[in-house]
Amino acid sequence: MDLMIEDMMEQLVEMGGSDMHIQAGAPIYFRISGKLTPIGDDLSPQECQRLIFSMLNNNQRKELEQHWELDCSYGVKGLARFRVNVYKERGCYAACLRALSSKIPNFDQLGLPDVIRRTTERPRGLVLVTGPTGSGKTTTLAAMLDLINRSRGEHILTVEDPIEYVFDNEKSLFHQRQKGEDTKSFANALKAALREDPDIILVGEMRDLETISLAISAAETGHLVFGTLHTNSASGTVDRIIDVFPSGQQAQIRAMLSNSLIAVFSQTLVKKKNPKPGEFGRVMAQEIMMVTPAIANLVREGKAAQVYSAIQTGGKMDMQTMEQALADLIKKGIVSMEEGLAKSGRPDELQRLVGAAGGMGMGANANAKAGAKRR
Repeated sequence: MDLMIEDMMEQLVEMGGSDMHIQAGAPIYFRISGKLTPIGDDLSPQECQRLIFSMLNNNQRKELEQHWELDCSYGVKGLARFRVNVYKERGCYAACLRALSSKIPNFDQLGLPDVIRRTTERPRGLVLVTGPTGSGKTTTLAAMLDLINRSRGEHILTVEDPIEYVFDNEKSLFHQRQKGEDTKSFANALKAALREDPDIILVGEMRDLETISLAISAAETGHLVFGTLHTNSASGTVDRIIDVFPSGQQAQIRAMLSNSLIAVFSQTLVKKKNPKPGEFGRVMAQEIMMVTPAIANLVREGKAAQVYSAIQTGGKMDMQTMEQALADLIKKGIVSMEEGLAKSGRPDELQRLVGAAGGMGMGANANAKAGAKRR
């Protein structure tokens, strides 16, 4: 009996998986709690292509045959939507599918900090959610837009590749545009957006000079703009944006960014030490940078290297470095030291933070014992 792609999707969701990999000459693999698990028997090239092509319409098949790569989405009613990437390897088609819940993620259920909630209430400016692929950026942004949708009336325009969460109009009005189907490019959609009376704009990914420039300009001219970048830290995000531009434009972009940037939330998913049965096996660690006048000045003067220190000492503004976030999870026993170090860009700093906490604990115990002896 032939495998059906929708049956495999249903099995992935039932097992709590996040991704499915389809490849000729190998079984289908599910990613569950961050680990790859083989499912079933090896697929022939013909069976692999049949499964992949069953998700595609005629136009998508033509694009794939022409370019050998394709990004699209596929929805199963009552189950989930899937982000699909198809590509060629060793002369055969292969695919990676990311499962996206059909339910919009709830802000409170995700346990997002209140500082993120406050950024959704800002009337204008640029908010960036960054991190590696699979770090939950889209989920965080969807929860933020859902919060706005349920609390006030705004015109929200999204430009995505592909559309991942479909929003119903509650208090807000949504227009969702997909690259390749509704617009030729992010830049084209952003140019048009400024004539479409939006209050809030979501840019699915800020990849190139024109898109980044338009997003910053939109944030400066009275819109609240959300966007994503594949960067691993707040300071790295600032550098990535500036480095896209020619050297002659960088001073101007630094000035624009310092005026428009509200916050950078840089996140990663970390494996839990002992997840409970049925519980999601990973937890989010998040670096939080709120743009204070001091940080805006560092951005303007091209001193992004000093941003990390400003975040370290910005606890009163609800800021935290990735190392502070990971150290907190380690001290609470949620993740292991080994896993924390694997996710840290500054392992020495993480060890110092965890060691300092342990040292304080040992010192307190020693003092208590000494006091008991004196008594």
